[in-house]
Amino acid sequence: MPATISNATTRTTRSIHVPIARGQQLLISGQVVESPETGLRYRVDRLIGEGGFGQAYLARRVGRSADVPEWICIKVSARIDGWIREAYFGQLLDGHPRAIRVFDLFPLMRADGQVLYYLVLEYAPHGDLAAFLRRAEKGWTEPVVRREIAGILEVLRKLHRGQTLHRDLTPMNLFVCDGAPGSKPSYRLKLGDFGIARQQSDTRGITATTMNRMTAPSDLLDRAAPKWQARDDVYQVGQLLGMLIRGDARERIRTLDVRRLRCSDHLKEIVHRCIGERRKRYESAEEMIDALRNPPAPLKAGVLRTLKGVHLAFTGILTRRRSDAIRAAKRAGAIVHTGPSVKTSVLVRGRPNAQQAAGRDAGLKLMEIRRLREKGHRIMLLNETQFWRLAIRR
Repeated sequence: MPATISNATTRTTRSIHVPIARGQQLLISGQVVESPETGLRYRVDRLIGEGGFGQAYLARRVGRSADVPEWICIKVSARIDGWIREAYFGQLLDGHPRAIRVFDLFPLMRADGQVLYYLVLEYAPHGDLAAFLRRAEKGWTEPVVRREIAGILEVLRKLHRGQTLHRDLTPMNLFVCDGAPGSKPSYRLKLGDFGIARQQSDTRGITATTMNRMTAPSDLLDRAAPKWQARDDVYQVGQLLGMLIRGDARERIRTLDVRRLRCSDHLKEIVHRCIGERRKRYESAEEMIDALRNPPAPLKAGVLRTLKGVHLAFTGILTRRRSDAIRAAKRAGAIVHTGPSVKTSVLVRGRPNAQQAAGRDAGLKLMEIRRLREKGHRIMLLNETQFWRLAIRR
């Protein structure tokens, strides 16, 4: 038997007909919903959000419970597919400190025969990240941003290990909850809304037909990439990371915006790698966590005896014309490339360009060198003085 929906103001049990029409509320203020699963009752306070899943309401638990807090959020929908996925991932991630908890879930039939599907969720008192940043005066500090994004990535790592892709990592699905007492700022980000999460049968990804244009990768929006992969979830986290640093979630971050972010070059490089060229992104949440927590070793010049046979590329501003340096390198027996690749064994570094993509030590070529080194490729760095000494020595 479906649970009854009662009117709290009259204390009489009766069926309530709520027409499911666009723009109309599925629940009304003061209405009490009873769960046939737990027997708990919840009094609706007000509508606090609406989206693809359905509608979200602030509600208060009626009676006592050792497991469900006094104030909760009720999500209600007329569609079963998203409800099943949210319920599944709520149970999968139950107890995870960075996932919005699911306390109760149940369907209820209305008087007109229409079934509504309910989720009783942890309430985020500070709202979603988009709303929170609109109220804030500035972005968070770099240590806090690193900590909070790494926490969200821990949830994503668990999903990726199970071959599951979230696909909807937006500032509207990241929620700001209270942090640990005494911490500054006393906020904690938590991930919610798993309505379009999908499990992939292999690492090639899943066909993406539904996505949020705000943070979806351009490759997929333009149909240049055939399937959504873990690296595309990483793209969305990179967007969230950039928004947190900027203190504004109204617009997506572009690669041209990265060098103007107020943070270290290392964090700029992480953002750029997330949202830049698809094949160079972190391939999973685990790779990005490692990058956030372990800055790379500084790029130091090495020692080389000859240029003969080396695969060489140039970066930065040289004291002589680049064309002269290329001719000198070829005369010394080097094979010159326009940019770093898996074949590159030497990178000649000139003076940094102030307009580099992600700061003084984070031009595109230097970022690629670090990425290739992470993959195990041995690449030596030479300064310009060392290069000319070897080029002339021949």
